Amino acid sequence: MNATDWLPRAEGRDVCYLTTTGRTTGLPREIEIWFASESGRLFLLAGGRDRSHWVRNLRQDPIVTIRVGDARVVGRARVIEGEADDPRARELLDGKYHGWRPGRGLTEWARTALPVVVEFSS
Repeated sequence: MNATDWLPRAEGRDVCYLTTTGRTTGLPREIEIWFASESGRLFLLAGGRDRSHWVRNLRQDPIVTIRVGDARVVGRARVIEGEADDPRARELLDGKYHGWRPGRGLTEWARTALPVVVEFSS
């Protein structure tokens, strides 16, 4: 399944499962995580920032698998802090999970977490 078909159906879900490759073991490491999508990309926030093992793993090997239900897609993940999509990632996730709307301040989690984007090949 490609991301174009998968992402619209996934957005109604609360969580996805992110699999990274362990940086020391080389073994798959799966976590449950909140997500939001827009424009064919998936956005994540790491509350633990660079201390999060999944962030450390994707910095070493950016190829990840995202799973929602039975559907799996492979993508390339990267930290986007300070990039053009950084504010939008924070707004999307804060809106989905904490009710953020334009004109309202972001929650502390959304302001301080490390934003990550997962991009998919077509």
